[in-house]
Amino acid sequence: MSADHDAEESVRHDLVRAARKLVEDGLTRGTSGNVSARTQGSTDFWVTASGCGLGTAAREDLVRVSFDGSVEEGSRPPSSEWRIHRDVYCSRPEIQAIVHVHPPFATTVACLRRSLPPVHYEIAFAGGHDVRCAAYATFGTEELSQAALAALTCRNACLLANHGMIALGATLEAATHLAGVVETVAEIYWRALAVGEPVLIERDEMDRVVAKLSSYGPNAKR
Repeated sequence: MSADHDAEESVRHDLVRAARKLVEDGLTRGTSGNVSARTQGSTDFWVTASGCGLGTAAREDLVRVSFDGSVEEGSRPPSSEWRIHRDVYCSRPEIQAIVHVHPPFATTVACLRRSLPPVHYEIAFAGGHDVRCAAYATFGTEELSQAALAALTCRNACLLANHGMIALGATLEAATHLAGVVETVAEIYWRALAVGEPVLIERDEMDRVVAKLSSYGPNAKR
């Protein structure tokens, strides 16, 4: 077998494992959410199929999609959010994996149409002082994809208004880890708001934290 074939098989194996882990970790349920990955330097990507239950995902639930939107491999249509995955990959060559989920706390904040502020220093894992909330648009549309791209400027995660959350990574491990971090910070924010108005970390301190965390964890800049 060729090296390219081996790389594709590895991506598919890792995608199935990551999809199931997202459900195990409580970041999504049922057929909500989708996950994708591409091989290094490729101009297409593998994404979970429309209606795929991530908790029971199998190789047959993966679809290979070209950057022009055509299905290259797979017997089912791709996730309705394939445009977000395609547009991120086209605009962010360093990104190799994308997770889109509907976890309860991040989605609650998104339903308030609030960005996630620096209530906890680990928000810096997303690449900045906050995780922005993208403007609302109908699921599966180009408008939603463009709103997500805007919110992801200089960030590796964003909320989608009244919808869910997106996390990006240089690897599937990094993307799934970041999704978990964002959900944890969203839960902390939700709980703090139930008591009062949380005190946010100052900008100068967040600058230091962002710089420090850039070389720590699975999303570290090597």
